[in-house]
This record gives sequence, C-alpha cells and structure tokens, in this order.
Amino acid sequence: MRRIGRALAVVVSMLTIAATSVFAQARNWPSERPPRPLAAHDVKFPSYAVKTLGNGLQVIAVSHHEQPVVSLRLIVRAGAAQDPENRPGVASLAATLLDQGTTTKSAEQIADAIDSIGGALGTGAGSDLTFINAVVMKDSLGFGLDLVSDVAQHPAFAQEEIERQKQQMLSGLRVSYDDPEYLANMVFDRLVYGFHPYGKPQTGTPGTLSAVGRDDLLAFHRKWFGANNAILAIVGDVAPEDAFAGAERAFGSWGRAEAEAPKPSEPPPPTRRLVVIDKPGAVQTEIRVGHIGIPRKSADYMALDLAVKILGGEGANRLHRVLRTERGLTYGASADMNGLKQAGDIVAETNTRSETTGETLRLIVDEYWKLIRDRVSERELSGAQDYLTGAFPLTIETPSQIALQILNAVFYGLDLNELQTYRERVNAVSVEDIQRVARNYMHPDRLTIVLVGDASSFVNQLAGAGFDRFERIPAAELDLFAADLRRKPAAPAMGGAVKPMAYRTTENGGGASHETTGLGAAASSRADSARALLNKVIDARGGLDRLKSIRTVRAEAVATVEVAGEGRTIPTTTSIEYPNRYRVDAETAAGPLVQVYADGHYWVRDARGVTEAPPQVREEIKGSIQRDIVPLLLRAAAGAVRVAEAGTAKSSEAALSFRADDMAPVTLVVNRSSGLVVRQQYMPAGAEGLATDEYSDYRVVDGLQVPFKAVVRRPGAPVLERVIKTIEYNVTLPAGLFTRPS
Repeated sequence: MRRIGRALAVVVSMLTIAATSVFAQARNWPSERPPRPLAAHDVKFPSYAVKTLGNGLQVIAVSHHEQPVVSLRLIVRAGAAQDPENRPGVASLAATLLDQGTTTKSAEQIADAIDSIGGALGTGAGSDLTFINAVVMKDSLGFGLDLVSDVAQHPAFAQEEIERQKQQMLSGLRVSYDDPEYLANMVFDRLVYGFHPYGKPQTGTPGTLSAVGRDDLLAFHRKWFGANNAILAIVGDVAPEDAFAGAERAFGSWGRAEAEAPKPSEPPPPTRRLVVIDKPGAVQTEIRVGHIGIPRKSADYMALDLAVKILGGEGANRLHRVLRTERGLTYGASADMNGLKQAGDIVAETNTRSETTGETLRLIVDEYWKLIRDRVSERELSGAQDYLTGAFPLTIETPSQIALQILNAVFYGLDLNELQTYRERVNAVSVEDIQRVARNYMHPDRLTIVLVGDASSFVNQLAGAGFDRFERIPAAELDLFAADLRRKPAAPAMGGAVKPMAYRTTENGGGASHETTGLGAAASSRADSARALLNKVIDARGGLDRLKSIRTVRAEAVATVEVAGEGRTIPTTTSIEYPNRYRVDAETAAGPLVQVYADGHYWVRDARGVTEAPPQVREEIKGSIQRDIVPLLLRAAAGAVRVAEAGTAKSSEAALSFRADDMAPVTLVVNRSSGLVVRQQYMPAGAEGLATDEYSDYRVVDGLQVPFKAVVRRPGAPVLERVIKTIEYNVTLPAGLFTRPS
C-alpha cells in the first residue's frame, strides 16, 4: 500500500454523485434515443397532523418509521426582508448567532450537547424566514426539543460572539465583492426588485453589517421571534400525540412576537435595462437575463415553473442545447424561477469568454422570444414533467426532507393536500398552459440584463448584437444602495463597495511571506495567524515537498449509503492524473457507472452509453475537484487562494476558509493540537444547506497522514461513508483511461 494525499476529497465528493444511482436510477442525462422508462411507482406523501398551541405556535407532526430518527424544523416568519430599513444584514447575523450561545449555554456547550447525542443542529436565514434545524435519534426527542426551544427563545447575543461572527461575515463579503458571480447575482436582484427588501443583499454590505450592534439584534429578536410567528415541524419515528405533547412541554410557555409583518411596497414592473459591471482583466463574462416573476402561492406557479424548465432547466433546457451543444459558447447554461412570499423572479444565467459575450447574450434573449412566440413540443413538456415527477420521491425520502416539504407548503400558504396530488398536478399541465403562462408572465422586451467582466473586451460587440443602450459601472464604484448603483465620493456607511483585502505571497527562502494592504495592523495580524495555521495543516499532512510530489493516484474504496434504513455498498476505483484528469468507476445497483473529467470535458458512461454529463453532475464534479484538499493547500501556499481564519464552536478546533474567483468557498476544520483536518464544509451545487465531509482513521502511509475513513453529510441526501481499501500513487495509468469512447 502506497501513500496518497490528493485523491481523498475527490473520492468522497464524486462518490456522493455515484451514490445517487443507488436510490435513483432515472437521471436527467441527455440521450438522443432514451430507453422506455419503467412505470412510475405509486408514491404517496405521508399522512400528517396539524395542531396550534394556545400561544399560537403551529405544530405539524408526521410519522415516518423507517429509521429511528426525528427531524425538528422551526421557522420564524422573518428574514432579510424584515431587516430594519437602515440595517441590512441584521436577520442574517441574528440567525448565525442563535446557536452560538444562549443565556444558559455557551456556543461550545451547545455544540458538545448536540454531539453527545449524535445529533445535528443548524441555523440560518432566508429572504422571508429564519430557521433552526435539528436531527436527533428517537430516544433524544425531548432533549432536541428543549435545545431548539432554548436556541429560539433565549439567544445570548454575547458581544464577543457578535464581533467574531461579524468579522467572519465581513471577511466573506470582502471576498465576494471580488467574485463576478456574486456581483452578477446581487446586481440582478437589485435591478429586478428595486428598493423592495428582496432587492437588498441578505447579508448586507460591509458598511451596513459593520453598523449592526447588539441592540439591533435584540430588537429584531424581540419583534419577530414569538410563538404566534413560528411553525414547528416534527417528523420521524414518533407518534403525533407524542410530538404534540413534546412541543407543548418545550414551547408552551413561549410568548408572542411584538409585531405582525407589514405589507411592503410592490416590486417595480419589468423594465428593459442593461448594466455592465466592469472588472478589468476578467477573461469571462457572467451573464444574467430575466425579470420579475410570480410569488410562490400563485395558481400559475406550476405551469410557469415547467415553462422555465423548458427554457433552461432539468428535463429540457433549450439554453444548454443552443449555447453549449450547438455553439460551444459555454460549459453550461440554465434558467430558474425563484418564487418567494411576496414576489419572485425568472433568470437565465451562464458565463462565456469575453469575445463571445455579444453572441451569447443575443441567443439567450432569442430563446425568451421563442418561448412566448412558438408552442413548445409535447416531447419538451413531457421531459420537464418526467423530471419533476421522477424527482419528487427523492424529496420525501427522509424525515428532514418531509419536514421541509410540509413547512414550505404551510409557510407559503399552500393547500397541504396538494402534496398528495403533486404528480397528478404536474402531469395535468398542457402545452396550451405553457404557452399561456409564457405569454402572460415572460417579457422579452423588458428584460433586465447584467454583464460582469472586462468591459473593454466586449462592449463593442453589444450594438451589433442588438443592445446599443447600456450603463457601464466600474466594479470598484458599485453601490447597491444608490439609485444609479454608483458609489458617491463620500459614501455613507449604508453603501459603497469596500475594497477587498489585498493578499500577496512571495517565495522567500523556501517559505512564504505576505503583505496586506488597506486593512491595517489588525488585518495583518489576522493574516499572520491564518498563514501560521495553514503551515501547520500542511506540515501535519506530510509537508509541502511531499504533497507536491504526487502526480498520479489510483485508489480502491467501498462506499456505504444508508437508504430507507438499509446500507448499500458501492465498490469504486478512483484514478487521477494531476492536474486535470479525474475518473471514478463505481459498481452501483443500476450497473457500472463511470464519471470522468478530463482537460475541461465532463462525460459519463452507464447502461445507456456515453453521454456528456448534465449540468448538475458537471457542477458536482467541478466542485469536488476544487475541494480536493491537497491541491487546495498547495494553491493556498502559493498565494493563489485567499485564506482567512474562521470561527469554530469548539475550543479544541480551528478553521480556515479558502476563497478564490474560480471556486466556491470551502472551510477546513482542523484539530488545533495536531493540525489534521477533521471536517471540510462547503455548499454543494444546487443544495439548500451546508455539506460536511468528516475525516477520521488517520494512518501514516509512507510519511503522509491519510484519513482512511470519511463520512459525507449533505442536506436532503443519504449519509455516505467511504473506507479506503488500497491506495497507490505515482503509478502508470492505462493509456486512454480518460479518453471519451466513441
């Protein structure tokens, strides 16, 4: 057995994709002649019971006895949309702090308490709500309810924790302001929703977040957190009467919130506007095209969702076919509909080379026009319908997923009975319905368009593509709170882009030195601390030279996936040729599955043959490669990735956050004493929450510390456990291993 370092994160993440085949054989992979699908199984949503406590708390109980697990989900009807007018970011900061200490427990005590029962606890905020989620074993239900109740009712908002969390969020914001994808999304929301609360960044800006104080957090909590403004779902191996009794005991004394949500102003109507955010030196252009949509409760939501999927979603995706398959202008393109409480939006998005920006934009707008002008085909509609009806069973497999479905229905004011008839309602949508909603709700003549990239490389293309009127705003002058989006010379605390931290590393006598600018001595001290921790992690792994020495990897492993209480195994072989060739062979219940990334191309092979990987799988593979821990450490050591210390709940642990323009943020949690990585945290493509890869069973292999066991936990997905069996490095891999077959 020989040493390995680089492959482990990739093995874990790509196995998660392969594991999907164990419980979902039907996938949305393109095929000219797809085989006839098996008849759909009859899937019924579990029965449920609803009760309102005397204090106004709505409680929903669902019995799901396949596993001895109970999911607890509490949502409060207040999120970023309820931020004070001059304090965007309050809801996000408050949500982050809920599990970071109560009036009786410290953050570390809360973390130890949930760990002691083998459970999980998380908090967060969205546009319209704040949530507290917990998963516990059946025999710990009372403990879990008490903990969620304490976190919801009695957050300490300790000043030390406030400052720690603010610094983490501010660090993230400063990095995000240099991320073209983030800028494109934020500017699009701002243009579509105007000064409606949905148009403001959920986490605020560096200026607004810095101004948030403890009094703001206490006032927000006092105003919105109360039994009459909350919903609790208890789903799992518990009888409804026991669930209601537990809720009454833990939450029965919870008081009422001070205020009901005021009705905000209506978002502005769709207006044609093209804004170019200029980032000199960028080699790609981020493109967003869309406009206001409809709220989630609209009777036309289902039909419009299918129309948008035909435009650029799962099951059809005209945009991907035109832009990627036919023209080769991008690696992927999509369209999505976001349905919120009071409004919604429709957006098509992609990125392309600077020199093809005008052509790509023209084709996207043309596809909007075609959707309202021409009838969609029956095949396109059935493809989108098949995706939704086929994916539905996968969204109600676990207690947490069931709880999420029910809470969404209750929160958005939908009829709970619609969950029982979901498939029937999807299949009832006709081609005529698609044409009707497309013509009613899509407005190609009034599209909001955002382009983020090197303006000097593409603005001369716009007139020729039919876009002769546009606004050009330097990224350094962007102010999301200004009417014209431009930062004034003397911007108030409310707005203005904050100059990102400048971080530079240079080789110096075998080591690395750095300098920081614009943030003063405090920032320099934080950077020194982060660099020291990074060096410790690299040394603990085996040292910089050993990590650089790995060229090829071959690893055999066995993954175990828990599905419906049954553990199913997937033998795998992973082959890697650095820097840009990855292959995973998996023996799944659906047959052999091969997934390959090689030199910028993604393809898969299964029983149906060889096809290009669909957008979701491609993004998963791309993300797993970017999270590969050892190359990540090497990039950080070379200064190609921005590194900052992040907070942790346990004093025995430390954390580093890694950010770069070409990757999603990643956090490594390490043992403070040994420097070994114990967890990797990240946001998977298309997921609702944070994913965690846990590493253990470290063994010394030829001078390297290698974790032979990993456990992957993702929101709404089965837990996956991977155990390495045999490992080789710097071996000769078969010729043609990464070449796509004809």
